[in-house]
Amino acid sequence: MELTESHTLPVPQQRAWEALNDTAILKACIPGCESIEADGENAYTVALTAAVGPVKARFKGRMQLADIDAPNSYTIVFEGQGGAAGFGKGDAHVKLEAAGDESTTLAYTANAQVGGKLAQIGSRLVDGAARKIAGEFFRRFGEQLGGDAQQNTDEAAQSAASDAEGEPQAEGAEETPKRKRSWTAWISKS
Repeated sequence: MELTESHTLPVPQQRAWEALNDTAILKACIPGCESIEADGENAYTVALTAAVGPVKARFKGRMQLADIDAPNSYTIVFEGQGGAAGFGKGDAHVKLEAAGDESTTLAYTANAQVGGKLAQIGSRLVDGAARKIAGEFFRRFGEQLGGDAQQNTDEAAQSAASDAEGEPQAEGAEETPKRKRSWTAWISKS
């Protein structure tokens, strides 16, 4: 699986770099994260609970920061075990670039492999879950950095539009969480 995205953060590049290296901020932003603890130089142990389709598990893993070019980029190498649910491992290259005095563009490319039950449920569900987790992370990260409501609303609208798979909605209609999950439930029953 490969995931490539970019996001505009409402802070200067140095502030974005500091936040990406602050374990308290990361713990608050990563969906299902229970702990992030230092485990050597530029290494961390992580525990989180995640659900991918019908598979929900508690994962324990390790991430290592490599190729550090502060405050511009680094590579995160990660691996985790979820017991009977399987495992995940891979890497993500993260790049920060100033987009003016008060904003920063964060771009990343993540490559991951999964095994066990996670691999059996299909790449479409795994990819969808990864995009959903990434979207939630950046929504929370923007809030932690003091992002304005408009930027967060724009990202939520883009996410909702992609989840609706192009189906038109009545103006002013709210999309319920049940609607967002319906395609996942349908696929997992197949």
